[in-house]
Amino acid sequence: MIRENEMIPKEARIDVALEKYLAATPSLQEEISDLSPQEQKQQAQWAFEDEAESRGIEPWELVLELVAESPEELKAMRLEVHQEVAEALGMDLKDYLELNEIDD
Repeated sequence: MIRENEMIPKEARIDVALEKYLAATPSLQEEISDLSPQEQKQQAQWAFEDEAESRGIEPWELVLELVAESPEELKAMRLEVHQEVAEALGMDLKDYLELNEIDD
């Protein structure tokens, strides 16, 4: 169980975000209710991705927006993702943020 002031573990974020997204879209729940659990999950993921696109953001950003409990937590999670990308690219975080015009 997640205690107050604890970020949701990275590996659980997408599932939590999808649950919140589905809870906020009862029409989608009704539309996919007759499908198998696997098909429901796939349809929910597609709708989720479409929602992110309609907002002009990446799906991972929508995940963070839905799971963050505060603006500070959202900022910390975004920075964590950018740090991982910078590391994967072999870049210093500061250089990565500057190159991509991201405020830290």
